[in-house]
Amino acid sequence: MPFTLSQGSLPVFEIGLNALSGVLDKAATFAAAKKIEPSAMLAWRLAPDMFALARQVQVACDHAKNGSARLAGVEPPKFEDTEKTIDELKARIAKTIAFLKTLDVKALDAAADKEIVFPLGQGKGQMKGNDYLNHFVLPNFYFHLTAAYACTRACGVDIGKRDFMGAVPLKRI
Repeated sequence: MPFTLSQGSLPVFEIGLNALSGVLDKAATFAAAKKIEPSAMLAWRLAPDMFALARQVQVACDHAKNGSARLAGVEPPKFEDTEKTIDELKARIAKTIAFLKTLDVKALDAAADKEIVFPLGQGKGQMKGNDYLNHFVLPNFYFHLTAAYACTRACGVDIGKRDFMGAVPLKRI
């Protein structure tokens, strides 16, 4: 049985986004314990030309929902990028996961050889579905997920690799 687009994406997005939500929980606990204004953490960036933590979370969600929607041949929901709190970012993550669960897996899987057209800077890009997922959507998702984790860690939150990886479907033997 071939490995499908849905198998290579939907569980990855759900596990990654749930892990990110857990990282944000730890950030909220840390901020409360250290009496740090959470908005200061959400504005943290790794470098001046990089997105702040809040934007990294938004963009990670966007790559999961938009990429999956395009592959499934449906219009992705639009989120307004107005989140200002950790709870609001967690709600965005939850909305993203809920949307992913509504997608027609068969339609997503059928997109491997379809041409996918997507916004790319000021223009548009076009790739076969398989390439779009593997060489654009997943790398961008992981980049922003990693940057969000790194921003949180740089703020001093006690998180590690297991927090980043989340609930990996692992069976110990």
